[in-house]
Amino acid sequence: MLSILPTISLLVLSNIFMTFAWYSHLRTLGDKPIWIAIAASWGIAFFEYVLMVPANRLGHATLSVSQLKILQEAITLLVFIPFVALFMKEPLKLDYLWAGLCIMAAVYFMFRS
Repeated sequence: MLSILPTISLLVLSNIFMTFAWYSHLRTLGDKPIWIAIAASWGIAFFEYVLMVPANRLGHATLSVSQLKILQEAITLLVFIPFVALFMKEPLKLDYLWAGLCIMAAVYFMFRS
């Protein structure tokens, strides 16, 4: 487990950048032309890739590609929920819990031996 901690850390950071690249323009650039939102999102996404590529390289030493993908999806949900509540100011829903449980089940099935 200790060997995948750097991978998890990089994936969390990468997902923070990814979430902001994909969704923050909806709140901050809604009155700007679409090309400005695209350029800003690409600028943020650069840092996502700077973190994601090494995370996958490190992780692939001990995890399969399928395990990496499911791990990334679980992290995405863990990052997305606080983002929606704190940055986008949308109310939390019980559906987030159910979605999280489904993804945790996917993690279980992907990582069981």
